[in-house]
Amino acid sequence: MQSLLFFLVVIPSAIIHEYAHGWMADQLGDPTARYAGRLTLDPRVHVDKWGTFLLPALLYFMTGGAFLFAYAKPVPYNPYNLKNQKWGPLLVALAGPASNLILALIFGLAVQLLGYSSFTMMLSVVVYANVLLAVFNLVPIPPLDGSKILYAILPDSMWKVRQILEQYGFFILLIFILFFFHWISPAIQYLYLLFVGGLSIF
Repeated sequence: MQSLLFFLVVIPSAIIHEYAHGWMADQLGDPTARYAGRLTLDPRVHVDKWGTFLLPALLYFMTGGAFLFAYAKPVPYNPYNLKNQKWGPLLVALAGPASNLILALIFGLAVQLLGYSSFTMMLSVVVYANVLLAVFNLVPIPPLDGSKILYAILPDSMWKVRQILEQYGFFILLIFILFFFHWISPAIQYLYLLFVGGLSIF
């Protein structure tokens, strides 16, 4: 039941995440997402067959329900349209995780104000899902947002690192999920407990 609730929460959270990318890009001078009709919270334009349905199902069975993740269709944007060519892509990349942390903060405050109940237990799932989305997306492996942040601060002399990540990113990410996800679990748990005021249901 909790896995189903998590799945129902993570989809709209992922959609807001993608919307935030498009909104930030639009604010910084790139209207690509707006012209493509993606600056909307309508789920019909954001659903991705693989990332929204098949991937979470695959991860659920591969990890025995220990890890569940989904994403919406990436919002298109042209970094060459951004007013700030150096830091613009980094801000666009950060907008997605930032939107999830804001959601986690809002619902976390609701949990703290309302106190422990079956309703706040459901709200805490929203907090956890958004913290997970934020932290996981900051991992510097393509296609996650963390890779865009890494590229923005990586010296040009290390272009080979970017080439390897772009070429083998999917496989590196899969290995990370299966064997190294515990590296970021403490950060997820810490932020979750911080937002909900120490109330733990996980």
